[in-house]
Amino acid sequence: MSSFTGVRPLLKVSLHQDARNIGPWVVLISVLSVSSILAYAWVFPDPEDRLALSTRLSANPALALVFGPPRDLMTSDGFNSWRAGVLGAFFAALMAIFIVVRNSRAHEDSGQAELLASGVLGRQARLTVAVLMATVASVALGVVSFVATVSVGGAALPTLLLSSTYAASGLMFAGVAAVAVQLGSDARAANSLAVAALGILYVARGYVDSSGAPEWAAWLTPIGWLQETRPATQNDPWPLLLALGLAVGLVGVAFALHARRDYGMGLIPPRPGPARGTGANIWWLSFRLNRGSLVSWLVAFAGLGVVFGYLATSIGEVVADDPGIARLLAAGVVAEADLEFAFLMTVLQLVGIIAAVFGVGVVMRMYAEETDYRAEPLLAGAVRRRTYLASNAVIAFLAPGVAMLVGGSVIGLVAASVKDTISAVDVAFQAVATVPAVWTLVALALAAVGAHPAKRVVGWLGVVATFGLTILGPTFDLPDWALDISPLRHVPPVVLPDPDWSGLGWVSLVTLFLVLVAFAGFRRRDVG
Repeated sequence: MSSFTGVRPLLKVSLHQDARNIGPWVVLISVLSVSSILAYAWVFPDPEDRLALSTRLSANPALALVFGPPRDLMTSDGFNSWRAGVLGAFFAALMAIFIVVRNSRAHEDSGQAELLASGVLGRQARLTVAVLMATVASVALGVVSFVATVSVGGAALPTLLLSSTYAASGLMFAGVAAVAVQLGSDARAANSLAVAALGILYVARGYVDSSGAPEWAAWLTPIGWLQETRPATQNDPWPLLLALGLAVGLVGVAFALHARRDYGMGLIPPRPGPARGTGANIWWLSFRLNRGSLVSWLVAFAGLGVVFGYLATSIGEVVADDPGIARLLAAGVVAEADLEFAFLMTVLQLVGIIAAVFGVGVVMRMYAEETDYRAEPLLAGAVRRRTYLASNAVIAFLAPGVAMLVGGSVIGLVAASVKDTISAVDVAFQAVATVPAVWTLVALALAAVGAHPAKRVVGWLGVVATFGLTILGPTFDLPDWALDISPLRHVPPVVLPDPDWSGLGWVSLVTLFLVLVAFAGFRRRDVG
């Protein structure tokens, strides 16, 4: 029997079963590109509007952290390349990572893979199917995005290149995930390794784009390779060959490791637990379950603080290289000190959104414990439902709060050590002021999981909507009522002589209401 026996029927069945998970990713990433073309023609119909857009985006270099440098904002295809290029590639990578881990290592953890292996199935078949599924999904994303974007007015060549970067990103990180599956001790560890690699490469790309680094530095990260295709300006397809080569190389490494790995184990072994338990209550148990991720996230936030802190000190150099910002400064429209704090405000909003992802992840972990039947034995004993929920909710709220404090303090200390115009205390205080808005997003996820777990995707949608409204809303001149939906919108600049805290007060009341919904719902619904 060949090592690849059974690939075809297993692939057919797996695609059928996983279509509901893959479809939303393909649709939402394609909508990102389609909406850029449609919104551009609607919001910026005149050359004067487009010139104002270009100037406005140049005035906040923090946007390059997320979207990359804007190279052509006078055309719809150039705007689409900036707004949807790097962000679409990031989400395509996430899609591929989750597909590979879910259809390979997660099946080992659940026992499904062992059941399949008892039949006529080769050793390499499951990993092959997982990689092929990510490949099919990535190619489908490229095709759907191309067809949909061209149908609403996108030019064929720039759209083809942009859609190809989505597919290439999916292929590269399918390879990353395939390697992570061999290294991690379980599916959760494999996901963490692959997503961490994606996050590090994304932040490195953002640092290069925001710090005024030389152009060759863009080639230092795989995501930078995708940017170098430059849709709507140079339309260069050759960097895609590098991405394809990396994908093939990583998949080859993954198969070599898979041939030597013990079933159900990773090359990085799990750390054995203590011989005897050290916790005597549910509060300690909740902390222990999340301790590893707490440490990892706090280290990550400290690292982000260092990167973002140094970026804040390089604003002057970026300004000197950008004629648009230089003209604004020369005209007295904005002072460099104001530009620095505007940059820091945007950075702290991004850090807040990342912290919300952290908190929502803790909430989702609680539901995973429930569906894996590990919560029911606790609730069958002396632990009350409200106590169980409270023990997890405390971690979900405290963790992003501490992360914001760590990230904001490091940003402030690093920036203040280089630029005397930046106050470390102001930056840290601004980070603390952002915490209540972050808690609102965590509370939304908690309410969904507590009251109606089938709708738990609402928690992630809240984070995505907040990102879009906070970072992109002002760019599209959305009305104030729409922008006010984002809780981050209500965080006042603490450097103002008399900050308005009323908006943050209303946000806190919304958070309290959502927490009450969570506890009331969890008390009444069926567990599991």
